[in-house]
Amino acid sequence: MVANALKSRLHPIEAQIIPIRRCNLSCTYCNEFDSSSEPVITAEMLHRIDMLAKLGTAAITISGGEPLLHPELDEIIRRIRSLGMLASLISNGYLLTPDRIKRLNRAGLDQLQISIDNVKPDDVSKKSLKVVDKKLRLLAEYAEFSVNVNSVVGSAIRAPEDALVITRRALDLGLSSTMGLIHDGSGRLQPLNEGQQIVYQQIERLKKPFYTAAHYNRFHKNLARGLPNEWSCRAGSRYLYICEDGLVHYCSQQRGYPGIPLEKYTQEDLEREYHTVKSCAPYCTISCVQRVSMIDELRENPLGAITRFFPSVGPNSASEIPVGVRILIWIFLPTGENGRRVVRSAALRLLGVK
Repeated sequence: MVANALKSRLHPIEAQIIPIRRCNLSCTYCNEFDSSSEPVITAEMLHRIDMLAKLGTAAITISGGEPLLHPELDEIIRRIRSLGMLASLISNGYLLTPDRIKRLNRAGLDQLQISIDNVKPDDVSKKSLKVVDKKLRLLAEYAEFSVNVNSVVGSAIRAPEDALVITRRALDLGLSSTMGLIHDGSGRLQPLNEGQQIVYQQIERLKKPFYTAAHYNRFHKNLARGLPNEWSCRAGSRYLYICEDGLVHYCSQQRGYPGIPLEKYTQEDLEREYHTVKSCAPYCTISCVQRVSMIDELRENPLGAITRFFPSVGPNSASEIPVGVRILIWIFLPTGENGRRVVRSAALRLLGVK
């Protein structure tokens, strides 16, 4: 996916689709659900997936509401995979059982994200480790797809130290872990207070994949301190949010822009929105949109992007680039050395880029 995304910007990298807006929970900070909507008709969901494939979409994330409430979710996942796209799912995990996990395995799911807000449920959120821990154990035992546990820090969360407990539990179970910053209704963040920042820094010091550290350095480091980020949001082009009504939006927090039906969305729309400046971008906390834009930063200026992703820790120190990234730089960045050129050509062919 990343290789093809680096090769061309003329297609979406990720699209998020909503097969049902209804949720079995009612977290007070969330504005992405209701308690009554019927599932989108399966034939319509399959049609939307087909249209996203025609646009060249690399990966589709299924969200909600709670997507596990859709009775034909497995069929939706199978259609995504049959068209060569990656299939991911965002869920609160409440409805997972050994049989349900095995069905997701058979459908071909690539990745599942479980969102957990606190250790014990409260009147803000019932997505608690106390309730979901048994689901995490089931996933560790039965899931053939990758599982990521996302914890959050922000003004709506009363005990920021819960995020550290959740992260450690996920890593103990052999699952991956990320942390998000809770946003307001426009997708923007209120600066973290001192206690929240301490917890955030403790979590970031835990051993994480290099791409998680890159995202923290590029975006969250500033946001946690209430500072803006300078970047080009590619929502509406490289990232699409398709609501339950089949309209294309920038993201879940910017509904109505551009608000065009997916079946009428064209390459011209992708090109226009690639260059459109989004006023909400400086304080945006929508991680999926940020990650997609990071790929384009790499495509347009590889060394400059890597320096931003892994900055030096002091004025007289070098950029702290992980060894694995240094190897990739050696292989792929332009050079006149014949030996390296051969290695790079072979690697590109293996990735299906050349």
